Amino acid sequence: MPARHIYKVIFMYQGKLYEVYARKVSQDGFWGFIEIEQMVFGERGGVVVDPGEERLKTEFEGVKKSFIPMHSVVRIDEVAREGTAKITAVEGGANVTPFPVPLYTPGKK
Repeated sequence: MPARHIYKVIFMYQGKLYEVYARKVSQDGFWGFIEIEQMVFGERGGVVVDPGEERLKTEFEGVKKSFIPMHSVVRIDEVAREGTAKITAVEGGANVTPFPVPLYTPGKK
């Protein structure tokens, strides 16, 4: 049985830090973007529900692939098992907008 890879992807979006788990992460489709597929959310059968994870689950409901700009990605880790997906506010993140930085700068000819 092949190993099931799970990746923890942390990225910035609108002044918030998103932490999601996915089975497939690649850089194939659009240049300058990271593709996240097959997102994993806790399927825990219980009375206690994490509102942060539920919010992420509804936000990404019906999404086959998500394309995240490379400059927004903070970190990608391969982990042994999924954790709790969450959104956290970045202190001072709402007041500061990052200046767009080109990923490719053409050289002189």
